[in-house]
Amino acid sequence: MRSIWNGAISFGLVSIPIKLVNATESHSISFRQIHVTDGGRVRYRKVCELDGEEVSSDEIGKGYEEADGSIVPITDEDLAQLPIATAKTIEIVSFVPADEIDPLQMDSAYYLQANGATAAKPYTLLREALKRSRKVAIAKFALRGRERLGMLRVVDDVIAMHGLLWPDEIRAADGVAPEASVTVRDAELDLADALMATLGEVDISSLRDEYREGVEAMIAAKAGGAFEPSEAVVEPAGGQVIDLMAALEKSVRAARASRGGEAAGGSGEGSAAEAEVTPIRRKSAAAAPKAVGGKKSTASGSRSRSGGAAAKKTASAKSTSKTAAGKSATKKSASGSKTASSASTKKTAAAAGTAKKTTPRKRSSA
Repeated sequence: MRSIWNGAISFGLVSIPIKLVNATESHSISFRQIHVTDGGRVRYRKVCELDGEEVSSDEIGKGYEEADGSIVPITDEDLAQLPIATAKTIEIVSFVPADEIDPLQMDSAYYLQANGATAAKPYTLLREALKRSRKVAIAKFALRGRERLGMLRVVDDVIAMHGLLWPDEIRAADGVAPEASVTVRDAELDLADALMATLGEVDISSLRDEYREGVEAMIAAKAGGAFEPSEAVVEPAGGQVIDLMAALEKSVRAARASRGGEAAGGSGEGSAAEAEVTPIRRKSAAAAPKAVGGKKSTASGSRSRSGGAAAKKTASAKSTSKTAAGKSATKKSASGSKTASSASTKKTAAAAGTAKKTTPRKRSSA
């Protein structure tokens, strides 16, 4: 790997010659600006504002613009004369626990490579000291015309350095948090915990840039003349009111289903149980009253008809007795209740006795 800076690590009185190497690389796809009409490249040309002439790179220097718009020229010699101890040195100033570094301060990452055979021993000494202390080193260094903060830590068998932003470069989060007063229920937290547990951990190396892959596939298809544009999927606008509990429950079920295995099986069984239990309850609740009510209404209807027949046919005791007896027999065979038929027979007999007594009185009065 090509080094971007050569210098030394200052560790007390120990100096470790090193090379600075980029630890990361960008895989983003670059596009060129073109003329839409004919597809020609559109290029930028650097032109001097005073004479209108195009300027080459060799003729371009640095300058600082004042508030009034005037330019103060700054040369490399001017910067080289500044009394900066870290111009070619990564100066370690302290060792702190790693959790004391706010991730917001993290910037670019570099590998520190030992420069030469004489650097191997002190380099290894610093690396092992960092490992045993379980701390990180805070350092100051100069790169690309400015002094920066850095954090040194061990990655495998290499010392890595993360550029850190200065504390005054971190903006305060004023006005970012929600202003409305919101209460989160324990049930909602429980579902959030369940979702977190279901998602579990992930192997970072297994994640990939699906957007970049899609762009690459589209470029290959267009280059081969086989590209067929499809209608873009428009996502619904934000700001919709949602049921938080329902959304969390749905998220947990979806996460379990995507994970598969035992969790997905449990979710499926729960859904099936709900689908089966609900209709059964409704049927039993609707059918039971009809069945019981039907029997009761039939018996009471028979009794009502029996009582009505006895009252209307009081004059004919024999006919009433036969009818009641017939109905009583029908009730016995239909319901199998001896008590009900016995009570009906007694009522009928009493009605017949009353009829016998009232009949002669009517004849004598006539």
